[in-house]
Amino acid sequence: MPLLAIETTCDETAAAIITRDRAVLSSVVASQELLHARWRGVVPEVASRAHVERIIPVIDEALTRAGISRADLVAVAVAVRPGLVGSLLVGLSAGKAIAAALGIPIVGYDHVAAHLYACRLAHGERMRYPCVGLVASGGHTTLFLVRGPTDLERLGGTIDDAAGEAFDKAATVLGLGYPGGPQIEAAAVGGNPRAHRLPRPLASDHTRLDLSFSGLKTALRYLVRPPGSPADVPAPQGKALADLAASFQQAAVDSILAKLALALDRTGCRVMAIGGGVTANTLLRESVERLGRDRGIDVLIPPRSLCTDNAAMGAIAWERLERGENDGLELDVVPGTDRSAARRR
Repeated sequence: MPLLAIETTCDETAAAIITRDRAVLSSVVASQELLHARWRGVVPEVASRAHVERIIPVIDEALTRAGISRADLVAVAVAVRPGLVGSLLVGLSAGKAIAAALGIPIVGYDHVAAHLYACRLAHGERMRYPCVGLVASGGHTTLFLVRGPTDLERLGGTIDDAAGEAFDKAATVLGLGYPGGPQIEAAAVGGNPRAHRLPRPLASDHTRLDLSFSGLKTALRYLVRPPGSPADVPAPQGKALADLAASFQQAAVDSILAKLALALDRTGCRVMAIGGGVTANTLLRESVERLGRDRGIDVLIPPRSLCTDNAAMGAIAWERLERGENDGLELDVVPGTDRSAARRR
């Protein structure tokens, strides 16, 4: 009894085939990194056009790898929030068309909740509720009290840049490529994370669970190009680059760890789950695991393939289907200032 899950919230076109017992029969992701590299960031119009070109081939490839046909599907699941409206509409349109043609249910799922559900896919019954959840990605850095797979209470989050966005911008300052996270991690190898005193904004504020990365990014920029310096200052190289990258990476991770520790203190939870593309970072993974060991907390981190955007985490849609929920063909995307939401007419 497999469902087809579709993910097009940003710049990855993805589809997966998932059974009711949460077995992922196939997971296909078509990356757009090369398309957006020239701008060192995602261009929404370019992303949505690329989704149009790739969505059907990606779905067909997922079906082929799973060894099934469309007639074997029992439902369609589509990520409907949050995300780029144009990108969301491509996945939604494809999902509605397939559901209508096959006469099967269609349900929407929340992309952010799905990032945490990836821990359920990876660790099974170890995913216990309530728990503290962190989603750190290019568009989100948010802490949650997770009471159930689809029951998330926001505890706090970034008040400016998301962590992944800060990594992208820092990579640009350092003359590195896109996406910034892997580039900075690679450049930091052999660097001294204490070579530069970079700020950890809000990390010492124990009154709130908010984070900030804008000041950290700006401080790095002034290290590389001090005020009044000529525009053609060469990008750092060698040991200087490694020290800057390592110092930035350490400061970003320290900021996240401070708020994770505070969230554990406030909630009393004994389980911590993290997801999102930034959690593919080795220093963050190791630091969170160390925090868990020091406090006797069970730490759940998905494999890297489930951290970056993918459709396998669309397995969360089974939670709604098992409750008998069905959005029908009235599922729609409602544009917002910074996110989209699903509604039923």
